[in-house]
Amino acid sequence: MHNTQSENFISSASKKKNYLFPLILIVSLFFFWGFIHNLDPILIKHLRSAFHLSHFQASLVDSSVFAAYFLLAIPAGMIIQKYGYKTGILTGLFFFAVGCFLFIPAANTISYPFFLGALFILSCGLAILETAANPYITILGEREKAAQRLNFAQSFNGLAASIAPIIGGIFILGEEPKSQEELSALSKTAKTAYIQAETSLVKGPYMILGLILLFVMLLFFFIKLPEVTESKEKSTKNFLQLLGVKNVGWGVLAQFFYVGAQIYVFSFLLVFAEDAVNMKGQEAKYYAGVAGVLFMVGRFAGTFFMKHISPQKLLGIYSVISIVLTIWIVIGSGISTLYALVLLTFFMSIMFPTIFALGIDGAGSETKPASSLLIMSIVGGAIIPPIASKITDISGNIHLSYIVPVICFIIVFLFSLRFRNKTSEQ
Repeated sequence: MHNTQSENFISSASKKKNYLFPLILIVSLFFFWGFIHNLDPILIKHLRSAFHLSHFQASLVDSSVFAAYFLLAIPAGMIIQKYGYKTGILTGLFFFAVGCFLFIPAANTISYPFFLGALFILSCGLAILETAANPYITILGEREKAAQRLNFAQSFNGLAASIAPIIGGIFILGEEPKSQEELSALSKTAKTAYIQAETSLVKGPYMILGLILLFVMLLFFFIKLPEVTESKEKSTKNFLQLLGVKNVGWGVLAQFFYVGAQIYVFSFLLVFAEDAVNMKGQEAKYYAGVAGVLFMVGRFAGTFFMKHISPQKLLGIYSVISIVLTIWIVIGSGISTLYALVLLTFFMSIMFPTIFALGIDGAGSETKPASSLLIMSIVGGAIIPPIASKITDISGNIHLSYIVPVICFIIVFLFSLRFRNKTSEQ
């Protein structure tokens, strides 16, 4: 008996040692997609200035990114179901890298639609990566700690959110863009040269990121990922039937609205600073950086709090605070609304991983396809920002557009109430 326990301990320690590097690589994926997503606010600000886009036209950046999640989540789930997590990760990294490299011809051709196409290809890779990595983290350990574990991994997504706006602001924003009046005074040749110079600023950061991703892809190709214990039963339900499994349907709904709110809050933070507070982009980028730091701290803090508070209860508390802060953004004015917008990111931080973990909890053999549906619901990021942006264009008041995130956080709160007076099945 004693020998058996010793052997089990040695085996467990050996397994942790052998799997340390692969797990570090898995967590690095959370950082990479967090970094690229948090370059989007810089990209929106930059392309809006370079091409003189309306709020709605600028929001098409988000639509290009998150439409890919809607279209690729189910194929990604099928790839993972048939060929495993490693193949899914390699496929995702490939499309991610290709999309980054496509920014070079997009800048050279001075084409906004080309930029949107590059973002779509890049985001196809992100959709596949997230479909693989999010459920993979939840099943690598004790089930009751899945939400806590996913929040920890997603904390590195938050770390990226704190770094990306600063780096993007330095290398992409450059000097303050010319006004429409200044552009009108330029000759056609000078105007084209100016736009070419502005769009070329994005080439360096995206090319470097693409090269890093190719390197990471090679590492994943040669390492052995940890095997996980999953139900041997195969899913017998179609994707519509999956909505009726446990918490999946409510999880999809809550994730759709949450992601839409998150993307609008982050993507238009610099635009809000400019429109609502008349703040220049070079100053506003630091507020975006602080928002990223708070998002990261919120993830780590959420991981700690979940040792003492159930994930569903913490989700409910944070969603109520988010509703209050967003209402102030709608009805308030001045710098305090920008502070509220930045502070909001702390309380949003735990929502995605917590909704995801609760949504697939107890799905059993349906976990992989259910994960695809939850990733598919990220399409909210393609739909919600254009709706909110259209409100700004019509009303001329960016504050009013935040009534849309208010509604989104109310739906997240209703999702948390579903778990009232009960806990996840053990």
